[in-house]
Amino acid sequence: MQVTEEEIQIIARLVKDLCGVVLDQTKGYLIESRLSSVAEEADCITFSELYYKVRYANDKKLQNQIIDAITTQETLFFRDNSPFEALQFKVIPDIIDTRAATSFPKCIRVWSAACSTGQEPYSIAMVFHEIIPDIHNWDIKILATDISDAAIRQASLGCYNAHEIQRGMKPELLSKYFIKKNDGYKILDEIRAMVAFQRLNLHEPFTHLGSFDIIFCRNVAIYFNDKDKRSLFNRLADVLTTDGYLFVGSSESLTEFGPRFIPQLHCHTVLYQPNKISTAIV
Repeated sequence: MQVTEEEIQIIARLVKDLCGVVLDQTKGYLIESRLSSVAEEADCITFSELYYKVRYANDKKLQNQIIDAITTQETLFFRDNSPFEALQFKVIPDIIDTRAATSFPKCIRVWSAACSTGQEPYSIAMVFHEIIPDIHNWDIKILATDISDAAIRQASLGCYNAHEIQRGMKPELLSKYFIKKNDGYKILDEIRAMVAFQRLNLHEPFTHLGSFDIIFCRNVAIYFNDKDKRSLFNRLADVLTTDGYLFVGSSESLTEFGPRFIPQLHCHTVLYQPNKISTAIV
C-alpha cells in the first residue's frame, strides 16, 4: 500500500497524538513498511481510511496496533555494554554506599522506561545479582514500562529464542540465569520476580510511580520533538532521588535542557545526576 504526501501529514499527526513519535515528510517509507499490514487487516484500502477509522470510530484495538507497529524498536541484552559496566562498577556501588546510613539501606528502586521486550530490565537485574552476593536479603525492585501492549506481553513471559539470546548475552550469564525451553530460553524465576512490567505512555504523568534511584531511558526521546524531550527529561529528573542516576542513549545529550543536566563520564558512558548539587565531567 502506497502513502500519498497528504496522507503522510495526517498519519504523522495521528502517530504524534497516539505515542508522541514525530514523523516528517521523509518518513513515508516507514509508514508504508510498518502500517500497511495494519491497514489491510482493518480492511482499509488507503491510509486515509485508516486515519478516519482510528480518529472517528475510536477503535482502541486499532490504536494499539498502530502504536505497536510504530514503536517496535531494536533491542538486545546488555545493549551497548558500557552503560551496564557503569551500572556495575560506579552506580550501584555509589547507591549502596549512600544508602548505608539511611533507614532503608537495602532498598533500591530502578525504572527501565521504554523497556521494549524486556532485555534491558532483565540485564539490569542480572547485574544486581552479579555484584550483590546476599541479594535475597535486599529489597530491589525494577519497574519496566513501555507503550506497546505487545512488547509488555512478550517481556512478561521472559522467553527468548536463540537469535534474541545470541544478541548480547554472555555465555556464562546464559548458563547461570536461563533455562532451556523448547527452541529457546526462559529467564529464571528469581530474575523475573525482580521486574514488574506495566504499560505506560511517557507523555502522560508518571509521578504516581514513586521515586527511583536509577532510571534508564535510552533511545526513545530521539523520536520526540524538542519540547517533548525537555518535558520528559525534566519529569524524569523530578522522580529521581537526590543522588539518583539517569541513563540515556549514547547519542543523546541533555546539556541543552538546563543546569541540572551536567554530564558525568564513567566507563565510557555519560550519566546524569540532575538532583545532585555538584556534578561534573570526571
